[in-house]
Amino acid sequence: MILEEIIQFLRKVPPFQFLGDGALSAAVKGMAAEFYPKGTVIVRKGDTAVDYLFVIRKGGAKRSLDYEGEEILVDYKGEGDIIGYLSLFGEDVPWADVTAIDDTICYLMRKDEIKKLIDTDDEARKLFSKSFLNPVTNDAVNEVQYKHFTYSCGDKILFTTKVGDIVRRNPSTAPQVISIREAACIMTEKRTGSLILLNEQGAPIGIVTDRDMRDKVVSRDRDINEPIHTIMSLSLIRADAGEYCYEAILKMIRYNVHHLLVMKEKRLWGILTNHDLMLLQGTSPLAIVKDIETQSSVNGLIHVSGKINGIYNVLLSEGARSGNVLRIITEINDRLVRKVIRLAENELGLPPVPFVWIGFGSEGRKEQTFKTDQDNAIIYYDPINENEILAARKYFSRFSVFVRDGLFKVGFPPCPAGYMASNPVWCQPLKTWKKYAANWTATPTAEAVLNTVTLFDCRAIYGDENLEAAFRDHLQSRVTDNRLLLGSVANLSIKNAPPIGFLKAFVVEKSGEHKDELNLKVKAIAPIVDVARLFALEKGISVTSTLERIEALADTHGIVKEYAEELIHAFEFIMLLRIQHQYEKIRNGLQPDNFIRPDKLTNLQKRTVKEAFQLISRIQDMVIELYREMIW
Repeated sequence: MILEEIIQFLRKVPPFQFLGDGALSAAVKGMAAEFYPKGTVIVRKGDTAVDYLFVIRKGGAKRSLDYEGEEILVDYKGEGDIIGYLSLFGEDVPWADVTAIDDTICYLMRKDEIKKLIDTDDEARKLFSKSFLNPVTNDAVNEVQYKHFTYSCGDKILFTTKVGDIVRRNPSTAPQVISIREAACIMTEKRTGSLILLNEQGAPIGIVTDRDMRDKVVSRDRDINEPIHTIMSLSLIRADAGEYCYEAILKMIRYNVHHLLVMKEKRLWGILTNHDLMLLQGTSPLAIVKDIETQSSVNGLIHVSGKINGIYNVLLSEGARSGNVLRIITEINDRLVRKVIRLAENELGLPPVPFVWIGFGSEGRKEQTFKTDQDNAIIYYDPINENEILAARKYFSRFSVFVRDGLFKVGFPPCPAGYMASNPVWCQPLKTWKKYAANWTATPTAEAVLNTVTLFDCRAIYGDENLEAAFRDHLQSRVTDNRLLLGSVANLSIKNAPPIGFLKAFVVEKSGEHKDELNLKVKAIAPIVDVARLFALEKGISVTSTLERIEALADTHGIVKEYAEELIHAFEFIMLLRIQHQYEKIRNGLQPDNFIRPDKLTNLQKRTVKEAFQLISRIQDMVIELYREMIW
């Protein structure tokens, strides 16, 4: 080992860079070097035999805790960072695992030599204390304590509370053969608003609620001696006791129900209601959904849509992951869009042919944050004669304008590029859409490639989903083994290089409105979206969200298999940073954007963003290698 080379390296690492020559020479006395392959635990929590201070010479490591089987990420360490100073000062055992995230080389400095230096050199002691002890106490330890509080506090919160923890046990049940009168007596006696009906084998087959009694019996003067099963709701949506409460909310929103049967090991465990979840949260996305459904005009929806931003506050304050935030906001926005479409049908009547309303862009990928531009289209069944052709064109022209204007009123601005169903190009019968796909994929011009990837992100929001599936299948059949087209998509996926310089410094905007800022959407989120889409096209993966694509590709695509977990963590972190930034903008009365100032980030955030950029860069390099002959 060349000591002079080590000393030169340490002269760039605080606090060693401030030590005098004699003190620095003493510090490196007895130093060794060690190589740790990726995935190796460098320091294990609770280890009493750690005799060294570790200085990372090359590579990186993460510090993490295990809480109830789930990893809590505390910090990242990179070149020049030091591991082990807390136990050095506090005579304590390590409180977290430190694991190499790349092949890593560390300099190992003997703790007894460092302690000797601190004990005999007042200046060294001050430098070490100032550089290490105070920041750690104020930042990293507090962050772990905050994480621990989030996971273990007594207040039940949406994303850490299991359904089984709040479900009402021993729900009221009755045989399906009893009469309406008998069922009403049971509900009155037990003071319950719902009754689960069982078949002869004791399995739940339906539910009756107070509302059923009002709407189906009292208001219709029904014979109360009829069997109760004649008014029960057959659609029983179930949740598992081990699911988190946010998953139950998603099911209630998706299926428009207010009760869920909770099962545990295939047995009826309890019943969960909308009211239970409202009590849990204090406020609920379900309340907004109910508000949406009760409106009878677009103007009535305006005040409801204004409440959606409040949901971000609830979710962010509860420590929700960005993927969960996006899923819940997507469900609410979908409800808003469907309501506007139904209002259009009420106004104009039913369409002359069945259709499907599709969303693409961030809406199609279920990745809308605060309301983004409209990106939508209509696919309708092929008319069978000239009259149907004219009728369809006339109807959908008026219909799409009604929806466009309605969505604008509730907060979704029109797409500046005209990617909307109100543009006749994006409102066509299925056969025309198939021609579009054939032309785009046969001659992949820049515009054709953009249209292909845009429509590959589409999903059905309202109407006949078979139309969307038929179009998607046709598009995928034209893409599979189309090396020329995939090469063009690969070029799209590498055009936004991560903004990080040679010395791992952030490359920010040099001038203009966003001087000294980073564009998180273009430089961090878009590259992950683009590579996930490219690999999904290669493998014929039909899901549209980026996280779902990465998860689906983890078992089938070589690159994703190796980096899936890191890609998911990077996407989740950057997206959460973006959501928090936009929410703060709105709270301060400003327009949300995607630009952040790196100097406003914490050290941990800076390091995590840099790690994400480095990961994106590695993946893009692999794309270039895969499509080497087609990259320009």
